[in-house]
Amino acid sequence: MAENSTPSSTSPSAGPAAHSAALFGKQEVSEAFTDHPAIRALEHLITDAKWDRRELTLSVAPQTILEAAQALKAAGYNFLEDVTAVDWYPTDTPSAPRFQITYSLLSHSLKQRLRLTARVLGENPRIHSITSIWPSANFYEREVFDLFGIHFAGHPNLTRIMMPDNWNGHPLRKDYPVEGYR
Repeated sequence: MAENSTPSSTSPSAGPAAHSAALFGKQEVSEAFTDHPAIRALEHLITDAKWDRRELTLSVAPQTILEAAQALKAAGYNFLEDVTAVDWYPTDTPSAPRFQITYSLLSHSLKQRLRLTARVLGENPRIHSITSIWPSANFYEREVFDLFGIHFAGHPNLTRIMMPDNWNGHPLRKDYPVEGYR
């Protein structure tokens, strides 16, 4: 597809590499990539989607993260590259999700990368651990817990991994004092 053409000029099944224009929103991305294995696997779970700079990001509700991870693994995404978080503090409203947990996945057989995200509230942030699906999530989830204070329910050993056990707070939160608590 030429760089200046629009996504509608290619067939929906042309695949991600054929689309150079950014697409935003669940409906627009789903319509452009009807045959994409991740979109097919998560069709009923996707809350938002983005195709930008040739990267696919799918968002799901935090309570469905286990189901989404299992579906993606079954669809061929066999490798968990990373788990990280973003603090969107301050949020527009107190009820808006403050933290975004981002899972970077890779399918060796499909030769595709995928970013899966879920947003959780700032007050007592919690999401289910995916260590039962990808054991390599163990240390990544511990790091996110340590630095952001996000609790991963069902994690086999959710303890600090970088900061001392007696450290007060979570230093990558945007409301954490620059010089720490005194």
